[in-house]
Amino acid sequence: MSHTPVRRLIASAALCAMLAGFSAAIAAGFDLPTKRADLSEADLKRVADVTRPTADFSKAEQYEAMQAGAATSINPVTEDSFSHISANIPFEEEQQFRLGNALFRKLWVSAPSSTRASDGLGPLFNARSCMSCHVNDGRGKPPEGGPSATSMLLRLARAAKTAEEEKAIAQADVVNFPDPVYGHQLQDLAVPGLAAEGKMAISYSEEPVTLGDGETVSLRRPSYTVENPAYGPLDPATTISPRVASAMIGLGLIEAIPEADILAHADPDDADGDGISGKAAIVRDHRSGKIALGRFGWKTQNATVRDQSADAFANDIGISTPDQPNAQGDCTKAEEKCLDMPTGVQKRLGAEEAPGPILDLVTFYSENLAVPARRKASFPETLRGKRIFYETGCISCHVPKFVTRRDTPDKAQSFQLIWPYSDFLLHDMGDGLADGQQVGLASGREWRTPPLWGIGLTRTVSGHSFFLHDGRARDLTEAILWHGGEAEKARNAFSSLSKDDREALITFLESL
Repeated sequence: MSHTPVRRLIASAALCAMLAGFSAAIAAGFDLPTKRADLSEADLKRVADVTRPTADFSKAEQYEAMQAGAATSINPVTEDSFSHISANIPFEEEQQFRLGNALFRKLWVSAPSSTRASDGLGPLFNARSCMSCHVNDGRGKPPEGGPSATSMLLRLARAAKTAEEEKAIAQADVVNFPDPVYGHQLQDLAVPGLAAEGKMAISYSEEPVTLGDGETVSLRRPSYTVENPAYGPLDPATTISPRVASAMIGLGLIEAIPEADILAHADPDDADGDGISGKAAIVRDHRSGKIALGRFGWKTQNATVRDQSADAFANDIGISTPDQPNAQGDCTKAEEKCLDMPTGVQKRLGAEEAPGPILDLVTFYSENLAVPARRKASFPETLRGKRIFYETGCISCHVPKFVTRRDTPDKAQSFQLIWPYSDFLLHDMGDGLADGQQVGLASGREWRTPPLWGIGLTRTVSGHSFFLHDGRARDLTEAILWHGGEAEKARNAFSSLSKDDREALITFLESL
């Protein structure tokens, strides 16, 4: 197979200078940087050289197996492969990681309780601990007929209805508007004496897809409803969006990618005509209220690992933090009994159920979970699959490499060559994956490109092989075939491959 498509991709990288004008336009109204300020001109050139897509698939690239730089874990592959500390953490910080791990696993209980440092759960909630959703720090899955959907939930929201509400979204003051009764997400659990909001119900229909060589693959299309809503019907304007928990690895390194380097890949008007229109998410930092680049969550609604952690405490567990101090969690005015339930706030410990030190430690733990080293990166079949991955255009969104900032607060994330295979931008993924739910600047058809590092260890760590935002795909082939919209061209290229070439591409993904 010719390397010409790869050369075209490399040539398109030269358009970054032109696209920087569009990136500057995106950033100008929000005061985001369009050029790295942490590097000299010599280092800027060095970074540009090292992150340029390769055209040589005869061997693994230098440092490719260490996909999180010096932070990469080289521990043996086990179900705990996502739970190791970044390899370059100083010894004196290991205790913070261990304490954060304990708090990540901590089971919260309803108030009042004799275990007063652990009460305040809910009153409405989806999980009792962070680990309940992120089992082994891995990705969640649909309930698959079981009684619990702990690692999957339904986000509830409506779009703006008035000019004032549209302005609030445009200025990143809010990302959307909650259901007037059920709030921002459906909580299927509640403390004693209170009714849970309802249950998520999923039904699937099978849709056959015939590939270019005649092989047939069946895709399952999900349909979601809320069963037994305890507080009346949802508002007719409310949209339902299912989300599974994402893997926890490499989050601190993602936060350390300079804004300018992510913005350099944004092309909202498709100026280069390649059909890819990556869009940056603009949000506000929870603590400072300042404009920031969204990079976490399925629709990049959070700018930092701390923001993501505070959101999970508030909405998933119903625990207040300094960043989200509402001790009633996601209870609304329509749920009066919920608002009257006791909270776990203890003035001697602080004004929140999880005071600042707890959020700090959980954030530190989440920032420093190591990415595992690649497996078989230099094997011929892996290199063949890598070439096909590049040639089919997958790297237009799944950007292979970045170099993190020099001036990171945590030295473990400083100036690392990392291989997340994501541009961390929003892309229109077509009707098939559309949820119809606006989240900030993300439309109901747009999703963040998820990082691919660690994806090959999903079954080992999480015990399943369900992918995409709602776990509908039962393997990587199905996940690729669900791609549409901006990714349709790459999806069709994959579909037209021979079986051997498709298997080689999957082998490459499984090596990540």
